[in-house]
Amino acid sequence: MELLDAFDTAFDEFDRLVHRVGTEQWHAGTPCTEWSVRDLVSHLTNEHLWAPHLLRGETLAQVGDRYDGDVLGDEPVAAWERASAASREAFHRPGALDQRVHVTGGQIPAAEYGWQMTTDLAVHGWDLARGIGVTPHIPDALARELHDRTAPQAASWEGTGMFAAPVEVPADASPQDRLVALLGREP
Repeated sequence: MELLDAFDTAFDEFDRLVHRVGTEQWHAGTPCTEWSVRDLVSHLTNEHLWAPHLLRGETLAQVGDRYDGDVLGDEPVAAWERASAASREAFHRPGALDQRVHVTGGQIPAAEYGWQMTTDLAVHGWDLARGIGVTPHIPDALARELHDRTAPQAASWEGTGMFAAPVEVPADASPQDRLVALLGREP
Protein backbone atom coordinates (compact mmCIF):
# COMPACT_ATOMS: atom_id res chain seq x y z
CA MET A 1 0.00 0.00 0.00
CA GLU A 2 1.35 3.41 -0.94
CA LEU A 3 1.86 5.88 1.88
CA LEU A 4 -0.49 8.60 0.62
CA ASP A 5 -3.23 6.06 -0.08
CA ALA A 6 -2.85 4.73 3.46
CA PHE A 7 -2.75 8.25 4.91
CA ASP A 8 -5.88 9.30 3.03
CA THR A 9 -7.78 6.17 4.06
CA ALA A 10 -6.96 6.62 7.76
CA PHE A 11 -7.50 10.38 7.51
CA ASP A 12 -10.93 10.05 5.89
CA GLU A 13 -12.14 7.64 8.57
CA PHE A 14 -10.89 9.81 11.43
CA ASP A 15 -12.46 12.87 9.81
CA ARG A 16 -15.77 11.03 9.37
CA LEU A 17 -15.76 10.11 13.05
CA VAL A 18 -14.93 13.64 14.23
CA HIS A 19 -18.01 14.80 12.34
CA ARG A 20 -20.12 12.17 14.14
CA VAL A 21 -19.22 13.31 17.66
CA GLY A 22 -22.41 14.45 19.37
CA THR A 23 -22.45 17.52 21.59
CA GLU A 24 -22.85 15.34 24.68
CA GLN A 25 -20.00 12.99 23.66
CA TRP A 26 -17.01 15.34 23.85
CA HIS A 27 -16.37 14.41 27.49
CA ALA A 28 -16.97 10.67 27.03
CA GLY A 29 -14.12 8.31 27.80
CA THR A 30 -12.00 6.50 25.23
CA PRO A 31 -9.80 3.40 25.30
CA CYS A 32 -6.94 5.85 25.97
CA THR A 33 -7.98 5.98 29.60
CA GLU A 34 -6.41 9.37 30.32
CA TRP A 35 -8.20 10.97 27.38
CA SER A 36 -11.77 11.99 26.75
CA VAL A 37 -13.10 12.21 23.20
CA ARG A 38 -12.18 15.91 23.24
CA ASP A 39 -8.65 15.15 24.49
CA LEU A 40 -8.17 12.57 21.75
CA VAL A 41 -9.40 14.92 18.99
CA SER A 42 -7.23 17.67 20.47
CA HIS A 43 -4.19 15.37 20.31
CA LEU A 44 -4.73 14.63 16.61
CA THR A 45 -5.58 18.24 15.84
CA ASN A 46 -2.35 19.31 17.51
CA GLU A 47 -0.33 16.78 15.50
CA HIS A 48 -1.89 18.03 12.28
CA LEU A 49 -1.21 21.65 13.19
CA TRP A 50 2.49 20.74 13.41
CA ALA A 51 2.65 18.76 10.16
CA PRO A 52 2.78 21.65 7.64
CA HIS A 53 5.63 23.24 9.59
CA LEU A 54 7.63 20.03 9.84
CA LEU A 55 7.05 19.20 6.19
CA ARG A 56 8.41 22.66 5.28
CA GLY A 57 11.62 21.80 7.13
CA GLU A 58 11.02 23.83 10.27
CA THR A 59 12.59 22.67 13.52
CA LEU A 60 10.73 22.07 16.78
CA ALA A 61 12.29 25.25 18.15
CA GLN A 62 11.05 27.26 15.18
CA VAL A 63 7.49 26.04 15.72
CA GLY A 64 7.90 26.68 19.44
CA ASP A 65 4.98 26.69 21.82
CA ARG A 66 2.34 28.14 19.49
CA TYR A 67 0.23 24.96 19.75
CA ASP A 68 0.50 24.45 23.50
CA GLY A 69 -2.76 24.33 25.42
CA ASP A 70 -6.27 24.03 24.07
CA VAL A 71 -6.17 23.92 20.27
CA LEU A 72 -9.89 23.13 19.87
CA GLY A 73 -11.51 26.19 21.43
CA ASP A 74 -15.30 26.45 21.33
CA GLU A 75 -15.58 24.77 17.92
CA PRO A 76 -13.65 21.50 18.05
CA VAL A 77 -14.87 20.21 14.68
CA ALA A 78 -13.93 23.46 12.92
CA ALA A 79 -10.51 23.42 14.63
CA TRP A 80 -9.95 19.85 13.38
CA GLU A 81 -11.10 20.81 9.87
CA ARG A 82 -8.65 23.73 9.64
CA ALA A 83 -5.69 21.78 11.00
CA SER A 84 -6.38 18.62 9.03
CA ALA A 85 -6.93 20.45 5.72
CA ALA A 86 -3.56 22.17 5.99
CA SER A 87 -1.88 18.93 7.03
CA ARG A 88 -3.39 16.90 4.21
CA GLU A 89 -2.30 19.55 1.71
CA ALA A 90 1.23 19.53 3.17
CA PHE A 91 1.54 15.75 2.91
CA HIS A 92 0.34 15.84 -0.70
CA ARG A 93 2.69 18.64 -1.75
CA PRO A 94 5.06 17.31 -4.46
CA GLY A 95 8.36 16.30 -2.86
CA ALA A 96 7.09 16.61 0.71
CA LEU A 97 7.84 12.97 1.49
CA ASP A 98 11.31 13.02 -0.10
CA GLN A 99 12.97 15.01 2.66
CA ARG A 100 13.79 14.67 6.34
CA VAL A 101 11.69 16.21 9.12
CA HIS A 102 12.45 17.25 12.67
CA VAL A 103 10.64 15.30 15.40
CA THR A 104 11.21 14.88 19.12
CA GLY A 105 13.78 12.13 18.57
CA GLY A 106 15.79 14.05 15.94
CA GLN A 107 15.49 14.06 12.17
CA ILE A 108 13.74 11.21 10.36
CA PRO A 109 12.67 10.60 6.76
CA ALA A 110 9.39 12.38 6.00
CA ALA A 111 7.95 9.09 4.74
CA GLU A 112 8.57 7.52 8.17
CA TYR A 113 6.83 10.51 9.75
CA GLY A 114 3.95 9.97 7.31
CA TRP A 115 3.58 6.34 8.37
CA GLN A 116 3.61 7.41 12.04
CA MET A 117 0.87 9.94 11.38
CA THR A 118 -1.12 7.35 9.43
CA THR A 119 -0.85 4.88 12.30
CA ASP A 120 -2.00 7.56 14.74
CA LEU A 121 -4.99 8.42 12.55
CA ALA A 122 -6.02 4.78 12.18
CA VAL A 123 -5.54 3.65 15.76
CA HIS A 124 -6.91 6.82 17.32
CA GLY A 125 -9.80 6.56 14.86
CA TRP A 126 -10.49 3.16 16.42
CA ASP A 127 -10.29 4.82 19.87
CA LEU A 128 -12.61 7.63 18.78
CA ALA A 129 -15.16 5.19 17.34
CA ARG A 130 -15.18 3.30 20.63
CA GLY A 131 -15.51 6.56 22.56
CA ILE A 132 -18.60 7.66 20.65
CA GLY A 133 -20.17 4.21 20.44
CA VAL A 134 -19.60 3.57 16.74
CA THR A 135 -18.23 0.31 15.34
CA PRO A 136 -14.53 0.91 14.55
CA HIS A 137 -13.41 0.28 10.99
CA ILE A 138 -9.83 0.04 9.80
CA PRO A 139 -9.82 -1.58 6.34
CA ASP A 140 -7.97 -4.90 6.29
CA ALA A 141 -5.29 -3.79 3.80
CA LEU A 142 -4.51 -0.69 5.87
CA ALA A 143 -4.53 -2.59 9.17
CA ARG A 144 -2.16 -5.24 7.76
CA GLU A 145 0.21 -2.61 6.37
CA LEU A 146 0.31 -0.65 9.62
CA HIS A 147 0.70 -3.80 11.72
CA ASP A 148 3.60 -5.00 9.59
CA ARG A 149 5.31 -1.59 9.77
CA THR A 150 4.68 -1.16 13.50
CA ALA A 151 5.39 -4.66 14.83
CA PRO A 152 9.21 -4.45 14.58
CA GLN A 153 9.21 -1.26 16.67
CA ALA A 154 6.49 -2.10 19.20
CA ALA A 155 8.75 -3.84 21.72
CA SER A 156 11.03 -0.79 21.91
CA TRP A 157 8.03 1.41 22.79
CA GLU A 158 7.03 -0.61 25.86
CA GLY A 159 7.42 1.40 29.01
CA THR A 160 7.75 4.72 27.17
CA GLY A 161 4.13 5.69 27.74
CA MET A 162 3.47 5.88 23.99
CA PHE A 163 1.35 2.73 24.03
CA ALA A 164 0.21 0.14 26.55
CA ALA A 165 1.71 -3.33 26.37
CA PRO A 166 0.42 -5.51 23.53
CA VAL A 167 -2.74 -7.52 24.18
CA GLU A 168 -2.97 -11.21 23.21
CA VAL A 169 -5.37 -12.01 20.39
CA PRO A 170 -6.23 -15.33 18.75
CA ALA A 171 -4.23 -16.39 15.69
CA ASP A 172 -7.29 -15.86 13.51
CA ALA A 173 -7.94 -12.30 14.74
CA SER A 174 -8.86 -9.74 12.11
CA PRO A 175 -6.13 -7.41 10.82
CA GLN A 176 -7.81 -4.53 12.69
CA ASP A 177 -7.85 -6.46 15.96
CA ARG A 178 -4.22 -7.51 15.52
CA LEU A 179 -3.15 -3.89 14.93
CA VAL A 180 -4.97 -2.36 17.88
CA ALA A 181 -3.94 -5.22 20.17
CA LEU A 182 -0.31 -4.69 19.19
CA LEU A 183 -0.68 -1.12 20.42
CA GLY A 184 -2.26 -2.06 23.74
CA ARG A 185 -5.95 -1.94 22.95
CA GLU A 186 -8.44 -4.66 23.91
CA PRO A 187 -10.30 -5.49 20.70
